[in-house]
Amino acid sequence: MQLFFEALMIFCFGLSWPISISKSIKARTTKGKSVIFLFFINIGYAFGITSKLIAGTLNYVIIFYIINFILVSIDIIVYFRNRKLDLASEKTPAAQ
Repeated sequence: MQLFFEALMIFCFGLSWPISISKSIKARTTKGKSVIFLFFINIGYAFGITSKLIAGTLNYVIIFYIINFILVSIDIIVYFRNRKLDLASEKTPAAQ
């Protein structure tokens, strides 16, 4: 039963990442986004995966950790794309 609730917890956390990625892609800016926060979230998921591997408790829950890790990684990639766009727009004079 504990695995079921752990899976639900990770699943619920994971629901927010596709929304975050979608908003980041549409916004095309890093404003309001913290890459440090994203890195810490990903480190947390990496620790969760490592814990499962070290304990030898490989079960279906690890799939949710891996999916979330991948989604946060995508959000980090989009962050750096948006950062590049921000820098490019700063160099281009605003149209009047």
